[in-house]
Amino acid sequence: MSIKSDLKKDGIEVLERLDTLKINSIAKNIATKLCETFPDYGLNENELFIKLSRLDMYKAKMPEGMAEANYFYKNSSIYFNEHIPDEDMEEFAIHECIHYLQEVKDKRNYLLKMGLCDYTEFKIYGLGLNEAAVQLMSSKIIGIPKDYVKYFGIDFETTSPSYYPLECCLVNQLAYLIGEDVLFKSTLRSDDNFKNKFAEATSRKDFMAIQNAIDDILFAEEDIIKLNNKIIQIDDRNKKVDGMLKKIDELKNEIKLTFLRTQNLIISSYFDNAFNRISNLEELENYRKKLYSIKPYLGYTEGYTFFNDYYVEKMAQLEHKYNVFENNGMETSIRLNTKKENKFVAFLKTLKKLILGKSGENEIE
Repeated sequence: MSIKSDLKKDGIEVLERLDTLKINSIAKNIATKLCETFPDYGLNENELFIKLSRLDMYKAKMPEGMAEANYFYKNSSIYFNEHIPDEDMEEFAIHECIHYLQEVKDKRNYLLKMGLCDYTEFKIYGLGLNEAAVQLMSSKIIGIPKDYVKYFGIDFETTSPSYYPLECCLVNQLAYLIGEDVLFKSTLRSDDNFKNKFAEATSRKDFMAIQNAIDDILFAEEDIIKLNNKIIQIDDRNKKVDGMLKKIDELKNEIKLTFLRTQNLIISSYFDNAFNRISNLEELENYRKKLYSIKPYLGYTEGYTFFNDYYVEKMAQLEHKYNVFENNGMETSIRLNTKKENKFVAFLKTLKKLILGKSGENEIE
């Protein structure tokens, strides 16, 4: 199949190629910003500029709902929606240029890997994970401030309110747990270091479940866009439209449920394993702080209580583990004398009272 046929299949109609001066300007600025934003990643600005300047860039007509810019690996080209003003092209090109830098091809020009995404003969794995990671990098480069948004009944804070917001929310949770630099380096270098570190902290099975769930959310969102585009083309309301609207509602609900299940799995898989590794009081306190500090990274819905319930349970377990350490490793449920009670235990008791007294709220005060 020709490049033109592939583009037509995706609804992309090329209008004109950007001139060399414009392409070089975009390449130069993005190379500079990548190096300034990630100074410790071993990037060479001049080498980046030379590589990015080899890209072809085009203005094109694109279907409603498609990203404003798209990288096409078969001919190493970026296609911009015709409606994007020239002065805004660079901002939209950042995400696509990172895709170009990520790609790993074989000698026949077949794509094998793109960042955190693996291309096999039968299936693509990690597409949603990679898109979200690239978008988080792009948002950091551009300097997008955090914003509170609501999608499909889920409230959360994000630096990517317009592109892959739900996927970015989940991947940002992973970045918080394992490390943003670990995530971004693997994203840019197309290695498995981040995946392996998360699997080590949880399990390979849990990582695959999380990765596949993020893909499911991405694909469901794409299905909603396709259905909406079909509805737009129908002049009058009929049973077919009603059926598509019902399907959209079902997809939205499934996205919401998948997001919450995945978020809960991220929390429990990581912190259950981390709890078992606590071997001293310093590690115990670090664990408590890390669990508490994941709150701002989470998405909340009306009636969502999983994190509060999990937090209360873990605080009770930490108190018991603390007592074990204080009693020279002896398993005992005997509490410390009130006069001798450590500030940490007193803190846990106060916190549990606050939480249990506000069990109907979404967040811990």
